[in-house]
Amino acid sequence: MRRMRVPAVLVCLLIWAVKEVDARPPCNYPPSQWCSSYQIATACQVEHKCLAYKLKKKVDPVVISLYYESLCEACRGFLVLQLFPTWLMLHDIMNVTLVPYGNAMEKNESGKWIFSCQHGEQECTGNMIETCLMQTLKDPFRYFPVIFCMESGDNVLAAAQLCLKVYEPDVQWANVESCVNGDLGNKLMHHNAELTRALNPPHKYVPWILVNGKHTEDLEMQAVNSLFNLVCSTYSGKKPAACAKAEGTTSFPKCMI
Repeated sequence: MRRMRVPAVLVCLLIWAVKEVDARPPCNYPPSQWCSSYQIATACQVEHKCLAYKLKKKVDPVVISLYYESLCEACRGFLVLQLFPTWLMLHDIMNVTLVPYGNAMEKNESGKWIFSCQHGEQECTGNMIETCLMQTLKDPFRYFPVIFCMESGDNVLAAAQLCLKVYEPDVQWANVESCVNGDLGNKLMHHNAELTRALNPPHKYVPWILVNGKHTEDLEMQAVNSLFNLVCSTYSGKKPAACAKAEGTTSFPKCMI
């Protein structure tokens, strides 16, 4: 009987396939993670299924950075009417960075930083309180409501202690006050000054708004008029249901240098 010869190419392909299967890393992952990366999909031999769903990719949140002053009317309007409400609805797809300093100036006297602020000494105190609140509470879900409460009050400074008591009743005001009056607050405010000076392009007014680390006049205008829509349109992942809604427009005169 005549033997059938198997083409050499087919032999090579069969050997390669066996080796490929043997070379696969073990699938020690739960099904919920199979499509989280190409390596895991390969290990679990579900590449074709994952590719159908384009493999899950992590999408970075939209980062909104606000450089502001605690007593600047335009800053307060943006924070209270645009930034905080937008963050409440879209915090799953956005991060917020607050830098209270704005158009202030500083000088070093005997190793201590002395600050002068556009709206006077009270504004310097307000900036320091909000900086120390962020330092003390750490989590934006804790400190942002307190700062919002302050900025939405008739008197920002007078509201500070009451706002902390309302939103963080277990935190002693003395902890924040110690930061405000001590070396820590002084160093933190100097850091805010450095961050503000490092802006590129340099800020010309406040509020000065960055979107994913970038500032343009167009982005500033979009943020001031409808931050909600800007965040929704900028986010590249699956839009949350809230993005189907529209936000109104509100603007205030800026605090110029």
